[in-house]
Amino acid sequence: MLGPRATRAGTGGGTGGLEEAPRTAAEAARAVEAVLGEHLDTRVREAARTDPVFAQEVASRVASFALRGGKRLRTAFVWCGWLAAGATGDHRTPLRLGAALELLQTCALVHDDVMDESPVRRGAPAVHMDFARIHRDSRMRGSAASFSAGAAVLAGDLALTWADDLLTEIALSDPHGPRLHQEWRGMRSEMIAGQYLDMRAQATGSADPAQARNIAVLKSALYTVERPLVLGASLAAADTRTTDALRSAGRCAGLAFQLRDDLLGAFGDPAVTGKPADEDLRSRKVTYLLTVALRRAAESGDTEALAVLGPGTAAADRDTVADMRAALHRTGARALVEEEITALSSSSLSHFASSGAEREARREFASLVARALGTAPAADVEDV
Repeated sequence: MLGPRATRAGTGGGTGGLEEAPRTAAEAARAVEAVLGEHLDTRVREAARTDPVFAQEVASRVASFALRGGKRLRTAFVWCGWLAAGATGDHRTPLRLGAALELLQTCALVHDDVMDESPVRRGAPAVHMDFARIHRDSRMRGSAASFSAGAAVLAGDLALTWADDLLTEIALSDPHGPRLHQEWRGMRSEMIAGQYLDMRAQATGSADPAQARNIAVLKSALYTVERPLVLGASLAAADTRTTDALRSAGRCAGLAFQLRDDLLGAFGDPAVTGKPADEDLRSRKVTYLLTVALRRAAESGDTEALAVLGPGTAAADRDTVADMRAALHRTGARALVEEEITALSSSSLSHFASSGAEREARREFASLVARALGTAPAADVEDV
């Protein structure tokens, strides 16, 4: 439960009826829906004044995607960082910051699906697939693939614009605005660098685990956990010791999440993940999991695993996917990645505790990490 400083904090800001502060990170993740919805309603109305077709086909589609599902992890980690640094100031500010991050995530997912040619996202057609449908239904001229890719890039750009606009509004009205802006700038560059290196590794057929791990840090760990934690802490004027500890905690947890996502991409249940379970394997996506398997197969002389896991020009069929899964087991890559996830999770909790966060904040962080990784939450984080 938040202390009286947070629950009595200011009354300005325009976030509807959110006068009472969330009590947990999970409640903050739910509360951000109202903040995000209000912001998007305003942006779509503005788009309608620009052009009704643009508003209906692009702005409304971005808004619908942003509000359709998602775990809102970034918001929850902003809240944890805010708690760790003392939770001072208006409780609605971290929620608005969370909304900006959810819009940044919308941009990343829309663009990522175009680059990966992924057909499904959050249990529904990916945005570029939806634009392809519009092209077909409207009997437009030219290539549906070209139109849909271009339209989706613009949709992602619009989500990024809205995210930047909201962050700017927060920074201009917050005494710690320069710190927020600095973190935001770094996060955007890291995310783009990670995405480019991911594409490059795919194009070159890289099999280097160190490179795959670096991509996972840049593309996911930093902007999923580390930067949100520090952004939240910056709102409460965190000192250097607290900030450094949260950076370390976030990097470990964020990498653990990406490694878990790699496992889900190869072995997950589509009903849970919202996308095909074998998509990463069919495309031979360069993940840390795959590169570890290739390295171990080369070291052990497992030519069968090298043949089935190595780069190929054609998408893998069902039988090949089954063989790839077997190779990931046989080489010990899956077990090794599971061990790394456990170790990273433990390290993240230790770093978070060293930030000086109170027991309540440590409990919230431990619960959030466990929930995101699909593990049972720690019974007691007193010694974490």
